[in-house]
This record gives sequence, C-alpha cells and structure tokens, in this order.
Amino acid sequence: MSARILEVLAERAKGELGKVTGAVITVPAYFDDGQRQATKDAGRIAGLEVFRLLAEPTAAALAYGLDQAEGGQGLFAVYDLGGGTFDISILRLRDGVFQVLATGGDSALGGDDFDRALGAHLAALAGFDETRQPSPAQLQELALTSRAAKEALSDAETTTVTLEQCDLAATEVTRAQFEALIEALVKRTIKACRATLKDAGLAKAELDGVVLVGGSTRVPLVRRLVEKAFGKPPLADIDPDKVVAYGAAIQADILSGSAREGVTLLDVVPLSLGLETMGGLIEKIIPRNATIPIAARQVFTNYSEKQTGMTMHVVQGERELAEDCRSLARFELRGIPQLPPSMARVEVTFELDADALLTVTARELMTGVKQSIEVKPTHGLSDEEVDQLVMDSLDNAREDFAARNLAEARVEGGRVILAVRTALQEVGELPGMLEAEERAAIEAAIGEAEAAMATGGHADSVNAARERLEAVSEPFARRRMERALRAGMSGKTLVEIESTLAEEEALAERRGAHEAELLSDEDEPNQD
Repeated sequence: MSARILEVLAERAKGELGKVTGAVITVPAYFDDGQRQATKDAGRIAGLEVFRLLAEPTAAALAYGLDQAEGGQGLFAVYDLGGGTFDISILRLRDGVFQVLATGGDSALGGDDFDRALGAHLAALAGFDETRQPSPAQLQELALTSRAAKEALSDAETTTVTLEQCDLAATEVTRAQFEALIEALVKRTIKACRATLKDAGLAKAELDGVVLVGGSTRVPLVRRLVEKAFGKPPLADIDPDKVVAYGAAIQADILSGSAREGVTLLDVVPLSLGLETMGGLIEKIIPRNATIPIAARQVFTNYSEKQTGMTMHVVQGERELAEDCRSLARFELRGIPQLPPSMARVEVTFELDADALLTVTARELMTGVKQSIEVKPTHGLSDEEVDQLVMDSLDNAREDFAARNLAEARVEGGRVILAVRTALQEVGELPGMLEAEERAAIEAAIGEAEAAMATGGHADSVNAARERLEAVSEPFARRRMERALRAGMSGKTLVEIESTLAEEEALAERRGAHEAELLSDEDEPNQD
C-alpha cells in the first residue's frame, strides 16, 4: 500500500518536473528499524531510489531555516500534533549538525479526539444518550459537522451548527465552549513535552525556539498552551500541513547539489537494541535515544568449554528479559575454538546507518571467523507499540530487575556447578586428591545449589548456595590446580620454566591490549 501511494506521488512529481528517479521520504521520529526498512522497500517497489529517510521533526526544522541559525548553534523543540498522533522532538543544532536529543509523544492523541469531544457535546444537545444512540448516518453527520466547526473556531469566536439528520436546529457554539471540551486533551500533550525535555536533560529556558507542525496546531488553545509551556511564542508562519514536505524538498535540493550549505542530520534510536545472553537476559548494546548513525561494539565470551558456536539473537526493547522484548533476527557464529569457560572472545558490532537500518556482525577474535546479518524485519512496530514498550519498561522496572538478578544468579550458579562437576569427573579416584567425606560434602553443596536454582526463589538464596559450594570446593580446586602446575613443570629446567612464564605473560599483555583497543568505544565490557 505504501508503494502504491508513493507511485501516485511520483506521477504527480513527474507532471511538474518531467522526470523523477529518486526521492527523500519523511518518516515519524519514532519509526523503528523495521518500519524504516519497509518504507525504503516501498520506495524501491514504486521505482524510486530512496536517497534519504528524513525524520519529520528534522524536516520541519529545515523548512524554518533553523540550520541557518546565528552562530550555527541552537536548541529547538518540534511540536507535531496531527489528526491521529502527537509527537514532540528536541533537536540540537551544532556546527551544521542536527541531532535529535529525545523524542516522545502520545500515539493515541490528535485532532480526531478534538472532533470526538465536540461531537459528543453536539450529540448531547441533540438528545442522544445511553438509551438513544445515533444511527450510522447520524454519526457521520456528527463527525463531519464537528470537524467543520472545529476548523471554523480556529478563525472565529463563534460558529453556527445545524444537524438536520439529528433534528438539531441551528445552534451557536463558541470557541470558549470548544476549548473547555478539549483543554484536558491539549494538557496531555504538554505533559509529554515536559517528559521529553527531561529526557533531553534540558530546561525550557534553554530552548531557542519551538516549531509547530500538523494541522491541529491551528487550534488557538494549542498555540496558547504551547507558548505558556515553553515560555516563548512558537514558530507557525509556514502551513503546518506542508512544513514537513518543504523540509524534505530542501534536503532533496541539498543532496542534488544545491549551492545551499549542506546539513548533517542525526536522529535517535527509538528503542534499545541488544543481544540475548545466557539465562534469557538482554545485553543492551545501543541504548534508546542514542544518536544515529552509530556503531557500538561489545565482547562476549563462552559459557562452556565444549562450546563451538554462538546463537546471536538480536532484540529490541526496554525490558530486562528477552521474552518481554521484540525479536528482530537470529543467526549463528560457528567455528569457535574449544576453550575453558570465559576464555573465548567474540566481538559483536551493531551498526545503524543514516537511515537507521541495522547490521549486526559477530567475529571470533582468535580465529577470525565472522558472520553478519542485515536486519530486515517483515513487519514493523506501530507507534502505539513503541509507546507501550517504553511504558511497560517503566511500569515493570522493579519486577524486571528482580527477574534479571535472579537470572544472572542462576547463570553464575550453573557455571560454578558445571565447573565443579567437570573437575570431579576429571580426578575420578586419583589418590590424595579427594577423600570420600569431602566428595560427599561437595556433592551435597551441588545438590543444594541446584535446588536453590530450581525453586525459582530469590537471587540472594541462589547466590548464597553458590557461595557455599565455592567455599566447600575451594580446597579441592586448589589441590587440583597445584597438581596441574606440578605436571606442567615436570621434567623442565628452571630456565625453561622461566621462559615459558615470560612468553605467557607477554601473550597475556598483548591480548589485554588488543581487548582494550576493541572495547575503547564502550562504557564497560560485558561480564559473560
């Protein structure tokens, strides 16, 4: 359907320009990777080369020439209230670079709600209530009349309404009545504005301007409350229905070689992107509201010494467990050398390009084996789902972190149990290594740890059982290590031992320097 719409628009453009081969297409700021990719694919189906996907708030800023602001610096809010949705974006302009600092809004709020509020008022005047409902034809008349009255009240203080099918004679509706009906709705947008400013870490006094976008911003009450909320008159000189299209045209002009100085456009990630790790946990690699384009790397390690591959499960969302987030893609990296637990090193890179399309690459650092995938989901998230995912992460934060702590405790407990069991199997009945009484104590501690993990209790109880197992098995682990060291040094001269130790130390230093270089762009390395 999107491709069909774009085909019609391309035909209109051809009628004006004669030939059209490429396009700049605007998308809402909250569009995720799947929705952006679907938009780009629709452009290709329509026979267009999509040169750039441009976020709507950035397009509006371009239309108002904010990129030409004095000194090339500034902070701007873009208030976009359309018929069905509301979006607020905070932009920073610095040295010709537009950066989206934060986005927010209400995906279930728009001018249609204003129409419904006025329509409910007119229906009550016409005598409709719970016992007498309007027919489909009467509902249609109410809807069309309400919209016309709303638009009239944007320019006049009063308007006259007549509902012939609803038997309502000519009735005067004032702007004051209409504003009383919609005031609570408009204040919901102001609440979202304050929340987005907080996300951006800004106070309203720091903003240099506010831009109005969307037909519903013509309502006088909206403009008054926006001015009061931000402490400055909003920019509303350009037709709010066309301002985004003007911005897209300016960007297309720049890309086609215009003399106008180019502008760099930086959007943000609407939802965090990461990988599922052991225990069903999420390791977020690119956080929500990170600037696009962006590349982030993180090093992961193996769980078991028998492990020869890793399944990369790419997810999107704000929750702590994979089952509560949206699955984007899966792929496998094979050929990992069999190493003791936590010794293998797999570097995973997430890259988001200027159109917010995601490429994930995994590379094992010792062998160089590599696998990558370009994430092209078959379906995107609706704006309602994006908002719901963010709200769910806030509403369930306490429970999510408790679940994460428990899952992490189980993963660590499982690692210790696996290591101790492997060690017990290796030593078998070797003399002097393990007395029957000590083995029984270790087996009992393993049973206690497994029981704590199986009950689904609290992370503290799982950690306590693991720590008891570690304490009970520590003397055995020390004896096993000493035996391995003696075996490794048997038959070697002091010079050979010193040479081997020096080589291992140098190798460890080179490996540490290499990993430090790989992790230099990260806040901190992943634990497991």
